[in-house]
Amino acid sequence: QVQLVESGGGLVQPGGSLRLSCAASGILFRDYLTEWYRQAPGKAREWVAQMFTGGITYYKDSVKGRFTISRDNAQNTVSLQMNSLKPEDTAVYYCHVSTYWGQGTQVTVSS
Repeated sequence: QVQLVESGGGLVQPGGSLRLSCAASGILFRDYLTEWYRQAPGKAREWVAQMFTGGITYYKDSVKGRFTISRDNAQNTVSLQMNSLKPEDTAVYYCHVSTYWGQGTQVTVSS
């Protein structure tokens, strides 16, 4: 049974940083395209970042240069380092791999 568990969300002031992590059981991140999505209140879920098995990464334009996706094969985790956070980054962030989703972690950027 596959389980994805996100952690690391919280409340941060504009300009601050957070690091989200997604831990997996029952599936190896290194074997799949892994993605982060987010969903703000009243909006559709949107793609944020992805990492291919070979390590190539892509980002949504609005987060490029501020967010970094990474993978730890030994720990079987995927992380999203988020810097220079803005109020518009406020959302529930989800880890996605294959057909599986985590439960999400809330990120709130507010002064």
